Amino acid sequence: MSTGAAQGDRRVVLVTRRTRLDNLIARYNTLGQAKFYVEHLGADFSDYLTESEAYAASLRVTVQALQTWGRYQIVDRSLLANFVFAASDIVVALGQDGLVANTMKYLEGQPLVGLNPEPSRWDGVLLPFQPADLGAILPGVAADQRDTRPVTMAEARLSDGQVLRAVNDLFIGPRSHTSALYDLSHRSTTEFQSSSGLIVSTGLGSTAWLKSIVTGSMAIARSLGMPSSEDAYQPMPWEERALVFAVREPFPTRTSQATLVYGRVLPSEPLKVRSRMPDNGIIFSDGMETDYLQFTAGMEATIAPSATTGRLVI
Repeated sequence: MSTGAAQGDRRVVLVTRRTRLDNLIARYNTLGQAKFYVEHLGADFSDYLTESEAYAASLRVTVQALQTWGRYQIVDRSLLANFVFAASDIVVALGQDGLVANTMKYLEGQPLVGLNPEPSRWDGVLLPFQPADLGAILPGVAADQRDTRPVTMAEARLSDGQVLRAVNDLFIGPRSHTSALYDLSHRSTTEFQSSSGLIVSTGLGSTAWLKSIVTGSMAIARSLGMPSSEDAYQPMPWEERALVFAVREPFPTRTSQATLVYGRVLPSEPLKVRSRMPDNGIIFSDGMETDYLQFTAGMEATIAPSATTGRLVI
């Protein structure tokens, strides 16, 4: 993405997250009360402290690099939905893979740098760098000379105009543990279904939630004596312009069907879901249940690969 902005003019937006300890203190008001709560459950409070201290140390190193750089802004993950990114911004996420995914879906192709705050704790598939690397990375990113890896995102577009993207997967279904009721259309087939919801995964997400669904289904098939190969499932590349949908626990009845339960979604062959859920239907992405769209009876969602592609700096 060419921005036309000079290197020194490009703002860096640092996205941070709360640690587990931060969330406990916010909930219980003091460190002492948070400690009492954790130890009362029989957990190791020192691990919470270690994680929080490691994140704070990584944040200090990151901010020092940004102070040397010049223009920067820090935003907490909870504010991403309402934050306005400029086209010329360079975005840095300091946290787990989930923070990178949650940040990318709000971007319009800006380069995203993933920093691993604690490599001994987090594997960091989307975190190829550490905070100490940032100062050396930024000039190349600002000059558009650093390689980036494209990441295909999923997009759900509702009939009322609302849009939600996902870097890993979309969940469409009930807010609570009840049945999801909807009409599902793909290619030339339409079914009324009752299930526990469906997920639509990207190439990146095909190694996670989707894989677990397929793995479980194959294990059940083998236990029932049906032929099933453990090697039959192959995740998609991150950049493939396709999605895969899977219906969770479809339940056939006199009125509901359960044959359209798995398939590929292409830009030219979107998935359409029309809700029949009176008041508890939702769509959320990348495991963030607090960031969702209401999906109640009569609303239709059109799901396809997003026209916007994520760009992860490598």
